[in-house]
Amino acid sequence: MEGLDKVTSEKWILPYLSLGQRGKDIKVEMSTLIDAILHKLKTGCQWRQLPVKPFFDDQTLTWQGVYYHFNEWRKDGSWKRVWLNVLRLNKRFLDLSSLQLDGWHTPAKKGGQAVGYQGRKAAKTTTSLFLADNTGLMLACATPQAGNHHDLFEIQKLFEELCLLLESANINLKDLFLNADSEFDAQNLRLSCANRASNANSGVNPRSANEPAIEWGYFDEELYKRRSVLEHAKAWLDSFKTLLVRYETNVENWLWFHWLAFVVLFLRRINRKKKS
Repeated sequence: MEGLDKVTSEKWILPYLSLGQRGKDIKVEMSTLIDAILHKLKTGCQWRQLPVKPFFDDQTLTWQGVYYHFNEWRKDGSWKRVWLNVLRLNKRFLDLSSLQLDGWHTPAKKGGQAVGYQGRKAAKTTTSLFLADNTGLMLACATPQAGNHHDLFEIQKLFEELCLLLESANINLKDLFLNADSEFDAQNLRLSCANRASNANSGVNPRSANEPAIEWGYFDEELYKRRSVLEHAKAWLDSFKTLLVRYETNVENWLWFHWLAFVVLFLRRINRKKKS
């Protein structure tokens, strides 16, 4: 099993996956099918190299069948629905004393959608914007963008997308502090925070020196140090090899794998806290 036991999978994942008309045709246990998809997420293997026999024994389900179900659940929004329901029903385990914002570039080896050359990486990459809680637990990921764009590319649109995702999980952003490094020190992002009655706590970007001076409130240096939790969060995500290097040419497939990784990381956290 690549991350979740059968009981956890049946409680938190299976109820939110739509079956439609194909449900009657599934000849294997649904939890085992989820195991196979999680194996792909964890190991980063190609779909055609997915070892189906250890999962399904003599039952007839090929790697094409596993991919078919993953893709159908992607197209009908099931993976995002699973994550938002897990988040909504377990908010008490979050530390929302501040939110951590950052973006990362991921090498894209096969090209595809939302891919661009990034000079700093000397490779074609995809960039993604993430929000995490104050302990580094991932909360949301915005629509990935081509890697040749800078961190503030369409920041208002992408930040609004992140906010709407959290609000759909009944997480109120009012009075929350948004922690971000100096690369996100921009008036449009601060105004977006202000419009939601949130507070931006970011370092000063020297490139913003020519912008009109606006009083944004105090800067909390100790809170700013909490950005380090994002490094832990990135390491946790990188343990899922499908996310470490992007081979999926369809950007939605790659994004939907992030929702599944968020589910695994969050449920692991919940199980540890319950045991302690």
